[in-house]
Amino acid sequence: MTISTMQIFRQGVNAILSQQEGLLRTQAEIASGKRIQTPSDDPSGAVKVLDIEEKIATAEQHLRNALVGRTELSLEENAMIGAQNVLQRIRELMIQANNDTQSESSRQSIAIEVRTQRDELLALANTRNASGDYLFAGFQTDIRPFSMSGGNVVYNGDQGQRRIQVGSSSQVPINDSGVDVFQLIKNGNGTLSVDNASSNTGTGIVQSLSQNGSLVSDTYSLNFIQLTPTDPITYEVRDSSAALVTSGNYVSGESISFNGAVTVLDGTPANGDSFTVGPAVNQDVFTTLNKILAALEAPSTEPADTARFHNDMGEGLNDIDQALDNFLRIRANIGSRLNNLDTQAEVNEDFLLRMKDAVSQVQDLDLAEAISRLSAQSTSLEAAQKVFIEVQGLSLFDFL
Repeated sequence: MTISTMQIFRQGVNAILSQQEGLLRTQAEIASGKRIQTPSDDPSGAVKVLDIEEKIATAEQHLRNALVGRTELSLEENAMIGAQNVLQRIRELMIQANNDTQSESSRQSIAIEVRTQRDELLALANTRNASGDYLFAGFQTDIRPFSMSGGNVVYNGDQGQRRIQVGSSSQVPINDSGVDVFQLIKNGNGTLSVDNASSNTGTGIVQSLSQNGSLVSDTYSLNFIQLTPTDPITYEVRDSSAALVTSGNYVSGESISFNGAVTVLDGTPANGDSFTVGPAVNQDVFTTLNKILAALEAPSTEPADTARFHNDMGEGLNDIDQALDNFLRIRANIGSRLNNLDTQAEVNEDFLLRMKDAVSQVQDLDLAEAISRLSAQSTSLEAAQKVFIEVQGLSLFDFL
């Protein structure tokens, strides 16, 4: 078989180029530390790496989401702590005012501070995050949730609760709507509430209101009767249909029980005085504070005025306690969500470690093997180059 000089040269050059290509590929692998430089190096391995890297990117996004959620919940918790402090201060002021040694002017001074505290609570209810979003506006994060209108505080947001994805199947709420925090609060003792009629002229003051397991839910009217000054004071309790439930002689400090409800009054009710006992209803905290302000600013020159003031303060204290309980419930809920974020973050971090290890096993280079291969390829290239030099000298012209 005749082999042309051109063919010999071409084969020699191709052999050298092939050796150089392998050497350069090995050098690139060592420089990057990765076995797979292009998908053609290992198609199935490259697909597996892409799949794992997608999972890693998702887990890293979940971790970033958890940080955002923690920031939002921490801001909300700080706002709730501030709101609790405001209500605690108002409660202290109410106890201070609910004392017969206080004059009308001193109660007016206390009302000024209560109004200031109410405005501070309003500011806390309109708290924003670093992005300028309102925390308690539900989904309407760009709308100021609470505003004053005609002396009353109105809510402009919705009841939405934003959630953030922190795991493949885990979403954590990162806010509470203003409705849940400041409005859906039961008045009274949470089950029953009592209200004194504005027309009362006696000095009867509600000291306590409770219920037992046999409570029959209805709206009851507790009416007092004394036809002549020498007659004993009697009472009668009627339900919402005006049917008589119970009646008896009134004794200050003794309990009056009816259909599972128990109330205790002190003082001397006048003929025609009445109190309404019914199921607790939702009353927003700002309405509660406005009622307290109205009681503090009302005149109290007559004994009946003083009794009405004490009754209003008693109702207000119960309502404040219910609001404080609701704030504590919200804070406990925030704490559980923060714990959930911490737990999910640990899960995500562990998952990331396992996925990165899986990528390493598929893609990372065996450095010792690659260096040995580089040395062998370098030797092979040198040998190919020397052979080429020798072969190219085998020409008839060299013997002429």
